[in-house]
Order: sequence, then structure tokens, then C-alpha cells
Amino acid sequence: MIALLQRVASASVEVESECTGRIGRGLLVLVGVHRDDTDRDTARLAERILGYRVFPDANGRMNRSLADIGGGLLLVPQFTLAADTRKGTRASFTRAAGPDKATAYFDALAARCRDTLAEVETGRFGADMQVSLVNDGPVTFWLES
Repeated sequence: MIALLQRVASASVEVESECTGRIGRGLLVLVGVHRDDTDRDTARLAERILGYRVFPDANGRMNRSLADIGGGLLLVPQFTLAADTRKGTRASFTRAAGPDKATAYFDALAARCRDTLAEVETGRFGADMQVSLVNDGPVTFWLES
């Protein structure tokens, strides 16, 4: 699984002009699922998203995690993260999980995060989404399980 973490002052996602998720300070995480991912990958990625230290401490160093600050988490499914872009000028999606598996793993990731964090919002799998964010930093990390 892939997670592209962006530290945000705020973020939201809309589907057909309806807000499906909105957070204040926290993380916007774009999530991709590979076809060979397992349940273990879901557990590990949730652990890393919640524990990755991207927020400043009293000295301005990135030593605090999302769980530490009690921030919001907005998870947005994005299958294009699993694209193979090494050749040519058009991405290949052969490494991406199919819709059924990807939906199940995305939902499992959200559920695991909700077990620990009070504010977890999501986009809608397979929908045309409009994502808005105010980057904080900007601070962006690519995580893989």
C-alpha cells in the first residue's frame, strides 16, 4: 500500500458538490493499493500514518505525530499512486489492485485509523472527487508498507 501524506492546516473532499470529508489541522493522505498487498500491509500503513512524526514540537523540530497532536485525518483513495511510470509517456496500472480489493483495503485502513483517532474522514472510492487543501509547510512524505 502507498500513502502520500501531506501536513495540512485544513483539507476537504467533495463528490458531486457534496462534502464527504473535512478536517482542520492534520494530515491529508492519498491512498493507493497494490494488487499484491495483504492485510498486514493495511495494519502497518495505519500504524505509520498515525505515528509518523511530521508536526513540530516546542523547538520547531518534526517530533510529533498525528496521534500526539490529536489532529484530523482525511483519507482519499487514489489508484493512480500505484501506476508504473518508468517507461513511455502513459502510465500503466497493472500493479494496482482491482476495485473490489482496493475498496476493501481502503475501508479497512480507515477503520484501523478510527480505532485510534477521533477524527477520520474519507473520500469516496471510485468517485470523481475535488480535493482542497491548505498545505502546512509544505510537508509531504511518501510511505509504503
